[in-house]
Amino acid sequence: MLNGKWKLRIIWELNQQETIRFNELQRRLTGISSVMLSKSLEELEQSKLVNRVQYNEIPPRVEYSLTPLGKAIHPALKELGQWGEQAYHTIHP
Repeated sequence: MLNGKWKLRIIWELNQQETIRFNELQRRLTGISSVMLSKSLEELEQSKLVNRVQYNEIPPRVEYSLTPLGKAIHPALKELGQWGEQAYHTIHP
């Protein structure tokens, strides 16, 4: 479900926001292409981790958020982030 270079980072960014639009998410994920972001979001949506809401207005607006299943990974991400900080400070005192 979270394989590849971008999916975990997408989940992390979505975890930081209640909802986020595609372009804002792409700006936060430096280096990701529109195609890769679209594909990754689609796969995360199929895995029931991400919710996509499309508003039929002009210009079209699409917002993404985490589903309850996607939000359930938050404690693990928090622990992983703390571990990463400890590892960094161990390597770079």
